[in-house]
Amino acid sequence: MPSYPHPRRLPDFWQLPTASMGLSTPSAIYQARFMKYLENRGLKPQNGGKVWCFIGDGESDEPEVLGTINMATRDNLDNLVMVVNCNLQRLDGPVRGNGKIIQELERSYRGAGWNVIKVIWGSEWDELFSRDQDGLLQARMDRAVDGDYQFYTVSDGKTVRDHWVEGDDRLAQLMNILNDDEIRMIRRGGHDRKKVYAAFEKASKNTGKPTVILMKTVKGDGMGASAEGQNTAHQKKQFTPQERIDIGKRFGIPLSDEQMAKAELYKPAADSLEAQYLHRHRRKLGGYLPSRDTTQPNLTAPPLSLFKSAIEGSSREQSTTMAFVRMLASILKDKALGRFVVPIVPDEARTFGMESLFKQFGIYSSEGQKYNPVDASSLLPYKESKDGQLLQEGICEAGAMASFLAAGTAYSNFSVPMIPFYIFYSIFGFQRVGDMIWACSDSMTKGFLLGATAGRTTLNGEGLQHQDGHSHVLSSTVPNLRSYDPAFAYELAVIVQAGIKSMYQEGENVFYYLTLYNQNYPMPAMPEDVEEGIIKGMYCYQRSELTGHKVHLLGSGSLMQEVMQAAKILESYACSTDVWSVTSYNELLRQAHQVERQNRLTPENTQKNYIEQLMLDEGGVVVACSDFMKSLPSSVSNWFPQSFTALGTDGFGLSEARPELRDYFEVDARYIAWSALVSLYECGQLDDDTLKTARVQLQVPTMKPDPTTF
Repeated sequence: MPSYPHPRRLPDFWQLPTASMGLSTPSAIYQARFMKYLENRGLKPQNGGKVWCFIGDGESDEPEVLGTINMATRDNLDNLVMVVNCNLQRLDGPVRGNGKIIQELERSYRGAGWNVIKVIWGSEWDELFSRDQDGLLQARMDRAVDGDYQFYTVSDGKTVRDHWVEGDDRLAQLMNILNDDEIRMIRRGGHDRKKVYAAFEKASKNTGKPTVILMKTVKGDGMGASAEGQNTAHQKKQFTPQERIDIGKRFGIPLSDEQMAKAELYKPAADSLEAQYLHRHRRKLGGYLPSRDTTQPNLTAPPLSLFKSAIEGSSREQSTTMAFVRMLASILKDKALGRFVVPIVPDEARTFGMESLFKQFGIYSSEGQKYNPVDASSLLPYKESKDGQLLQEGICEAGAMASFLAAGTAYSNFSVPMIPFYIFYSIFGFQRVGDMIWACSDSMTKGFLLGATAGRTTLNGEGLQHQDGHSHVLSSTVPNLRSYDPAFAYELAVIVQAGIKSMYQEGENVFYYLTLYNQNYPMPAMPEDVEEGIIKGMYCYQRSELTGHKVHLLGSGSLMQEVMQAAKILESYACSTDVWSVTSYNELLRQAHQVERQNRLTPENTQKNYIEQLMLDEGGVVVACSDFMKSLPSSVSNWFPQSFTALGTDGFGLSEARPELRDYFEVDARYIAWSALVSLYECGQLDDDTLKTARVQLQVPTMKPDPTTF
């Protein structure tokens, strides 16, 4: 039994995780919006239903909460209800001791266009309000700050009365209809079931806009003097026997003092009115517990022939980003899969060359397009439509990730196997919204995250805030995320096909992260029998036919171009150089750890991991080069029997051209070749004179600034 809502731990019960403060609100908003998206595209019947989101008032300080509420009114999400439990307290103290959090939230939500329902006081106040002809109560309530209300909760009735009336005879006379005990026990609205029911009923019938219910409560209500309204309420872990008895008597639980002291549970008799009521309403709601249903139609992965141009290759230079966009267009046009695909982009579609999708498939808008776009007469106009397929999220990575989560869980929420492809600047993925990616993992979200403009030396000219050299390191921390760094279009095609197969055909609870680059180079045709190696994370791309010192160069992503150039350089130094494409260090690492663990459990029957199977009889030295941090290739070095050198891009990026960046980070062809020669020298296979000659020819300095210290 998990302590918080975790679908992964209770997959038949919880639909969405809300444990991380602030994430439940954008998740709920974008789930409600995705319901409308599915309905407007004809993938879900318009059969009603609402998304209910429950948060605390302290949680509203998280920027994701109020930062996304405008989306709800912009899309007229009348299928969304937020309930804010305003108990006025955080874990340590008041939310707004000197102010009024309910009024603050009301201003924000009303200003954003929401329907606001406030549940402030219990029924006991109704008569007082009816007798107050001069607005005295309202005026006094407006003067009292939240710190005062917390004080009233922990004080006796006389103290509350004296503080409340403030010497005002008219207010004192109005309050005389209540004795001190009644004043002490007067309820906040959130503890009055009639008021709560009325608010929920009104919210459920609201149309045209989203609704928020601001519900005033007392933290620890009913827990007694040691916890009720106290700043230490959250730390209360145990009750004394007498405290249990007092609580039971306060709520009128029909148990003996001995039973209450032992914290025994009370269950109404099967024929009681209470039990009959509960059973009747459970049947009306369709069951005794909420449920997460994963019944869905399975999709069949497309054949690789769908990506013919990627498989056959082209001498015409292109980037892996452009190759992906062409694949995405092919999937969108596919009769079997196309309607389930959800392209998601945060205002960078033109950067990634995706503008051709605007006219073909439309940008989703709940209101269609009420204006004539300035590029209406062009071949690629900006086209919004009510049944548009592409989700254009603007400059809001949190919102885009919430859409990814909503689309990627539609298979369990609506029995519709949607395939989201969320493409973004790779630096603004795990680094910015890692918490939401973790929530996706908990939710068993399916789909593809695509970190475009990847690589610390490939995204040239944009500097340290944009150049990503660590997203694959961060992605390695998500247990069910499969991350790949493909160098060629055909690798990308194989991975996308395998991803659709694993997630939507075989039903695995995984999702994928792929990095894409903006460097153009020729895309080769796919060699024979490499599909398995691509998925497992490594295969031999090019074997040398020369004899000489054996060198193995490992490349990934766009730096494969530098690796292949380095192989040519090494030929002049009598090296027989094989080139290996490493599509996923993380997959190699996981498989190696799995085998290592199994060998530890069954030492009498040990197995070789995939790396060992590939490299055991290869000999020579290994140099691995990545446009990511050295820790990525270094993570698998233990399982290479050869001398292993890792080159990477540790440090901050610079606003420079690619050649200068790769020289700076020591990952260009010269440094790759030099590293191989140094390894051979250290192994005793190269003499001093050859190494000195190589240094001069390759222009490798003896002293150079360390990129990690600049």
